[in-house]
Amino acid sequence: MEDRHGVAILVGAGDAIGAAVARRFATGGYTVCICRRDAAKSQALVDELTAAGHRIHAFSVDARQEVEVQKLFSDVENNIGPIEVCLFNAGSNVNKPLVETSEKLFFKAWELACYAGFLVGREAARVMAPRGRGTILFTGATASVRGGQGFAAFSSAKFGLRAVAQAMARELGPKNIHVVHLIIDAGVDSEAIHHRMKARGIEASEIPPDSLTKTSSIAEAYWFAHQQSRDGWTHEFDLRPSVEKW
Repeated sequence: MEDRHGVAILVGAGDAIGAAVARRFATGGYTVCICRRDAAKSQALVDELTAAGHRIHAFSVDARQEVEVQKLFSDVENNIGPIEVCLFNAGSNVNKPLVETSEKLFFKAWELACYAGFLVGREAARVMAPRGRGTILFTGATASVRGGQGFAAFSSAKFGLRAVAQAMARELGPKNIHVVHLIIDAGVDSEAIHHRMKARGIEASEIPPDSLTKTSSIAEAYWFAHQQSRDGWTHEFDLRPSVEKW
């Protein structure tokens, strides 16, 4: 196991992408803080990585609440260590016909996928800027660049998050803080996607190999971006299976 490098904080991190990124950065030598609305749901991951000799902590946080986000970053910085990496992975992938999209649904999608990303990114910048280093990662989607049918709410939120990430990258890059926006233009090989496919009469086991992007591949992409030399940073890149139409 490599030397410890500080803390990687993962916000909006569930059992798919969040867990994969936690495993990758833990094996890369980081103390990992995985944060979601109900920390108890990450107990199995905490037990797994702890048994493997890694340092991992789970926090409950509602990333839409400014006070909770600020307290989270303060607690981690003061009690665990300096935050070197921050991932914002929360989203609200909802598909509704336009006339059935309520004001409440539209606002909640923006609040979780965009506003919360701003709060998390801002607090990460506040602790990283004085040290002059850090990496801030944002999970994007096809909806970040294309507003599809039924995705007025989700696409507007992901478009907004992409804009936040771009603005942050231009402001923080000169301060040696690497801001990355990863567009996942694919179905993710996860339990949630398998359930959605099954609801449409599709069995995940019957589709061609590598038709879905593995969470471990996403985690490796984030690790790659974090490891880039400052003379060749990537702000935005995309992942998709070879069979994906685009």
